[in-house]
Amino acid sequence: MPETMSAPAPHYGFHRNCTCMHPRKKMGMMHMTFFWGHNAEVLIDRWPGTDPKMYAVSLAAVFAVAALVELFSCCKLTVRAGSNRNFAAGILRTVLYTLRCGMSYLLMLAVMSFNGGVFLAAVGGHALGHLAFGSR
Repeated sequence: MPETMSAPAPHYGFHRNCTCMHPRKKMGMMHMTFFWGHNAEVLIDRWPGTDPKMYAVSLAAVFAVAALVELFSCCKLTVRAGSNRNFAAGILRTVLYTLRCGMSYLLMLAVMSFNGGVFLAAVGGHALGHLAFGSR
């Protein structure tokens, strides 16, 4: 009978006993389903932590960034053809587009925390931003 070899245990971090994805953390894997509660990490390591007030600040920040994305999405800069300001308007449009893309990616990463409150704050910010800026 041939002998079977067992596969080695997975090693994700720098520490021998660490089974987490992040080498500095000694806890389990991150959430891969939505969860509710104020104990979450949004974009920054250990922020907002376990403080409900800081969680509320993080929700307000996510809401504001989502509303700003909607504001930048509906900003249209129009310049008359042949004007000397075409180049400056093009630079400004590019800067606004870059800011919108960066904020959209930050929002996506925040929602990937899989916290239900963060998800609802992002969707609510987009909805209110569209209502305020996009539905004229």
